[in-house]
Amino acid sequence: FSEMLSNPKLVLVQGALNVVMKQNVTLSCLSESGSPPVRYTLFKHNQQVSALNRSDLTPALFTLTISSTSDLGEYKCKAEYNISSAGKYSNSLNFTLIEPISKPVLSSPTSQAKKGQNVTLSCLSENGTLPITYLFFKGTQNISPQKTMQKREAAVIFLFIDSLSDFGTYKCKASNSFPNNTKYSNGFNFTLAEERSHSQSLIISLGLILLLLIIGFALAIPFFIIPLYKASE
Repeated sequence: FSEMLSNPKLVLVQGALNVVMKQNVTLSCLSESGSPPVRYTLFKHNQQVSALNRSDLTPALFTLTISSTSDLGEYKCKAEYNISSAGKYSNSLNFTLIEPISKPVLSSPTSQAKKGQNVTLSCLSENGTLPITYLFFKGTQNISPQKTMQKREAAVIFLFIDSLSDFGTYKCKASNSFPNNTKYSNGFNFTLAEERSHSQSLIISLGLILLLLIIGFALAIPFFIIPLYKASE
């Protein structure tokens, strides 16, 4: 008499569900109640991957190598007696791929700034598994708390240009769950916008007024001056 098998439990015992290419993972499948021997079969999307027989109440261990995207997806295992066609299925485990991030791009709506001005910096990695964490630097000094983005959108910081020392080189750093994958952006520099003095503004204004007077005089010649000249002849 064989004790009825319980639904087996599929457990990850080595590796992670978020995987990188060429990573090894080990799955354990075990029915906690039942009478050995038991046959355990591992499936991926209902396609058989491997099968093991157990003559005692020890789990069946399946070691896999995630070598291509076809190895990703949902896995289940089935427990059954050798003499029976019926079986019980486990919970499912799903493997997803972690992609490394691309080099982030640091940008700003303006490249020129003057003292007393507010500016923004945006940092974005266009590729890589989310979430992505960003950190901003000026030189080698961190200038903001880290920003973790759950969506494919840029991390943004706001800066106040207070002195000439704020015109240094800025960079940002991006990282995600891919192991040993931290990348830095290009360097970004704000240039000092030249501020016009009051005398410069006055000269420009007078020049524009004079130019308008000349244009007005030129337009008036055929309409007023020439008729007046002819009338006086």
